[in-house]
Amino acid sequence: MGPEDVRILAPMLPETVTGAHSGNPDFRVGGRVFATLWVEEARVVLRLAPADQAALCAAEPDLFTPLDGAWGRRGWTNLDLDLCDEETLRTALLGAWRVTAPPELRAAYAAA
Repeated sequence: MGPEDVRILAPMLPETVTGAHSGNPDFRVGGRVFATLWVEEARVVLRLAPADQAALCAAEPDLFTPLDGAWGRRGWTNLDLDLCDEETLRTALLGAWRVTAPPELRAAYAAA
Protein backbone atom coordinates (compact mmCIF):
# COMPACT_ATOMS: atom_id res chain seq x y z
CA MET A 1 0.00 0.00 0.00
CA GLY A 2 1.09 3.59 -0.37
CA PRO A 3 0.07 7.18 0.33
CA GLU A 4 -2.35 7.26 -2.61
CA ASP A 5 -4.24 4.33 -1.12
CA VAL A 6 -4.78 6.32 2.08
CA ARG A 7 -6.00 9.29 0.01
CA ILE A 8 -8.55 6.98 -1.65
CA LEU A 9 -9.70 4.91 1.34
CA ALA A 10 -9.90 7.45 4.17
CA PRO A 11 -12.44 9.76 2.48
CA MET A 12 -14.75 6.78 1.96
CA LEU A 13 -15.54 6.83 5.67
CA PRO A 14 -18.72 8.78 6.54
CA GLU A 15 -18.40 12.56 6.81
CA THR A 16 -14.60 12.48 6.42
CA VAL A 17 -13.05 15.76 5.33
CA THR A 18 -9.52 16.14 3.97
CA GLY A 19 -7.37 18.88 5.46
CA ALA A 20 -3.77 19.59 6.37
CA HIS A 21 -1.90 19.24 9.64
CA SER A 22 1.71 20.40 10.09
CA GLY A 23 2.06 20.55 6.30
CA ASN A 24 0.79 17.01 5.80
CA PRO A 25 -2.56 15.82 4.42
CA ASP A 26 -4.95 14.74 7.14
CA PHE A 27 -8.40 13.25 7.45
CA ARG A 28 -11.00 14.55 9.90
CA VAL A 29 -14.41 13.64 11.17
CA GLY A 30 -16.46 15.94 13.34
CA GLY A 31 -13.70 18.54 13.03
CA ARG A 32 -11.09 16.26 14.63
CA VAL A 33 -8.09 14.58 12.99
CA PHE A 34 -8.15 10.78 12.91
CA ALA A 35 -5.28 10.21 10.46
CA THR A 36 -2.32 12.22 9.17
CA LEU A 37 -0.46 11.10 6.05
CA TRP A 38 3.32 11.44 5.89
CA VAL A 39 3.81 11.01 2.13
CA GLU A 40 7.63 11.14 2.01
CA GLU A 41 7.91 8.55 4.78
CA ALA A 42 5.12 6.31 3.42
CA ARG A 43 3.36 6.18 6.77
CA VAL A 44 0.07 7.23 8.24
CA VAL A 45 -0.36 8.31 11.85
CA LEU A 46 -3.65 7.11 13.31
CA ARG A 47 -5.58 8.07 16.41
CA LEU A 48 -6.37 4.74 18.05
CA ALA A 49 -7.77 3.77 21.42
CA PRO A 50 -4.76 2.99 23.65
CA ALA A 51 -5.95 -0.63 24.12
CA ASP A 52 -6.24 -1.09 20.34
CA GLN A 53 -2.82 0.52 19.86
CA ALA A 54 -1.26 -1.89 22.35
CA ALA A 55 -2.88 -4.91 20.69
CA LEU A 56 -1.85 -3.90 17.16
CA CYS A 57 1.71 -2.99 18.15
CA ALA A 58 2.10 -6.33 19.94
CA ALA A 59 0.57 -8.35 17.08
CA GLU A 60 2.32 -6.56 14.19
CA PRO A 61 5.38 -4.65 15.49
CA ASP A 62 6.81 -4.26 11.97
CA LEU A 63 3.67 -2.38 10.89
CA PHE A 64 2.48 -0.49 13.96
CA THR A 65 4.55 1.62 16.37
CA PRO A 66 3.32 4.17 18.90
CA LEU A 67 4.45 7.76 18.56
CA ASP A 68 7.02 8.84 21.13
CA GLY A 69 5.97 10.61 24.30
CA ALA A 70 2.57 11.85 25.33
CA TRP A 71 1.03 11.56 21.85
CA GLY A 72 1.86 7.87 21.75
CA ARG A 73 0.45 7.33 25.24
CA ARG A 74 -2.83 8.83 23.99
CA GLY A 75 -3.04 6.24 21.20
CA TRP A 76 -1.40 8.01 18.24
CA THR A 77 0.22 5.25 16.20
CA ASN A 78 2.41 4.99 13.08
CA LEU A 79 1.43 2.53 10.36
CA ASP A 80 4.16 1.68 7.83
CA LEU A 81 2.44 1.71 4.44
CA ASP A 82 5.22 -0.10 2.59
CA LEU A 83 4.57 -3.27 4.60
CA CYS A 84 0.80 -2.92 4.89
CA ASP A 85 -1.92 -4.79 2.98
CA GLU A 86 -5.30 -3.30 2.04
CA GLU A 87 -7.33 -5.11 4.69
CA THR A 88 -5.00 -3.92 7.47
CA LEU A 89 -5.10 -0.34 6.20
CA ARG A 90 -8.90 -0.34 5.91
CA THR A 91 -9.29 -1.82 9.41
CA ALA A 92 -6.83 0.66 10.94
CA LEU A 93 -8.48 3.67 9.28
CA LEU A 94 -11.91 2.50 10.44
CA GLY A 95 -10.61 2.03 13.98
CA ALA A 96 -9.18 5.55 14.00
CA TRP A 97 -12.40 6.94 12.53
CA ARG A 98 -14.51 5.18 15.20
CA VAL A 99 -12.39 6.60 18.04
CA THR A 100 -12.71 10.11 16.63
CA ALA A 101 -16.23 10.32 15.17
CA PRO A 102 -19.02 11.88 17.24
CA PRO A 103 -21.15 9.28 19.06
CA GLU A 104 -24.28 9.92 16.97
CA LEU A 105 -22.32 9.39 13.73
CA ARG A 106 -20.78 6.17 15.07
CA ALA A 107 -24.25 4.95 16.01
CA ALA A 108 -25.66 5.77 12.58
CA TYR A 109 -22.73 4.00 10.91
CA ALA A 110 -23.16 0.91 13.11
CA ALA A 111 -26.89 0.80 12.32
CA ALA A 112 -26.30 0.96 8.55
